[in-house]
Amino acid sequence: MSDDQEFMLRALELAARGRGWVEPNPLVGCVVVQAGEIVGEGWHRRYGGPHAEIEALSSSGERARGAVVYVTLEPCCHEGKTGPCTKALIEAGVAGVVVGCQDPNPVVAGRGLAELHAAGIEVRTGVLTEQAHQLIAPFAKLTSTGKPWVTAKWAMTLDGKLASRTGNSQWISGEASRAVVHRLRGEVDAIVVGRGTVEADDPLLTARPPGPRTAARVVLDRLASLSVDSQLAQTLAEGPVLVVVASDAPADRIERLTSLGIEVLKVEGKSEASRMDFLLAEMGRRQWTHVMVEGGAHVLGTLLDLNAIDEIHAFIAPKLIGGVESLGPTAGKGLAQMADAVELNSVEVEVLEGDVYIHGRVARDACQES
Repeated sequence: MSDDQEFMLRALELAARGRGWVEPNPLVGCVVVQAGEIVGEGWHRRYGGPHAEIEALSSSGERARGAVVYVTLEPCCHEGKTGPCTKALIEAGVAGVVVGCQDPNPVVAGRGLAELHAAGIEVRTGVLTEQAHQLIAPFAKLTSTGKPWVTAKWAMTLDGKLASRTGNSQWISGEASRAVVHRLRGEVDAIVVGRGTVEADDPLLTARPPGPRTAARVVLDRLASLSVDSQLAQTLAEGPVLVVVASDAPADRIERLTSLGIEVLKVEGKSEASRMDFLLAEMGRRQWTHVMVEGGAHVLGTLLDLNAIDEIHAFIAPKLIGGVESLGPTAGKGLAQMADAVELNSVEVEVLEGDVYIHGRVARDACQES
C-alpha cells in the first residue's frame, strides 16, 4: 500500500465515525500530513457542525502550513451551515490536497477542486476513489435521484422462510443478529414495514439501545387499519410513526390515527409499485438519506420489482420449518430468467452465534446509479 493510500484509508476510517450523525450531509474524513507524518485529523461529526477539513486544520494548527491534506470528498466551496472549506484550506497555507472522490452535489461538482488549483495548491485525485464513492453512496443517491438509499433486511431459516405457515417468526435469528439490526436501526432515517408484519409481530421498530438517529417508523397500510392498541401507536414518545395509506383510505380510520399523534400520509397510485415509488420520492423530499425496510415479503418484493433496493442485510438461521404456505423473504412479480438475477458486490459474510449474516450492495451499472 502506498503512502497516499495509507493516509486516505485513515481518512475513510475517520469519516465512517459520522454515520448516523451527519445525514443528510455526506460522511467525510480528513488528515493533515507534514513530512510523511499525520499532524492533524478530523471528521464531520454531526449535521450542522464543522466539516472534516476544519476539524483537521484546527487539530494541526500551524503545522498545516506547507502540509498535504487528504480528504475523502472534494472540499466544499460554498456557504452553507458552515463556511467554505476551500477558503479555510487556502488560508491555512496547505501545499497540496488529495481527494478521494468528487462531490456529486451540483453546487460543488468540481468547483472546489478548481478553486484550490487556482490558488496554487497542488490537487490530486484518484486515491481509493471506489472506497470513497461507497462511503457517500446514500448521499450521492439522494443528490442525484431525489430518493433515499434503501436497505432491505430480513431474517430467514435455512430453507428460506420468513415465518411459519401460521405467521409466527419470533425469533428466527439469535441475539447477536438482533443486536446488529438494532445498531442498523439507530443509523437510518426510517424503518419501513408492511401492515401484515405489524399484525403478525406487533413490533416496536426502535433501536435498543438508541443510536445516533431516531428513525421514523413507517407502516404501509393502504386502508389505515393500524390498531390503536399496537406497540407502535402506544409508543409515540419513543419515535414518530408514519402510516402510509392509499387515497381511498376511510376518513374515520385516518382520524382515529391522527388523533393519537400519528402522521398519516396519502400516496397516489393505483398499484403497490406506483405507491411505493411515490413514497420514495416523498422520503427524498423530506431529506431522508437512508431507510431500512424490514418486511414483509410483499413490500420487499415490490421494491425488488422496482429495482429500488441498494443494500441487503440477511440473517440466515440454521433452522428448518418447511411449509408451502410459509413465505420467503421476497414476493412480488419476480424475474423470469436466472441471468437477470440481482447480484451483490462488496459482499461480507459473518457467523453470529450460529446465524450466517450476509450483507452487500446491489451491483449496478454506472448508468443505473445516475
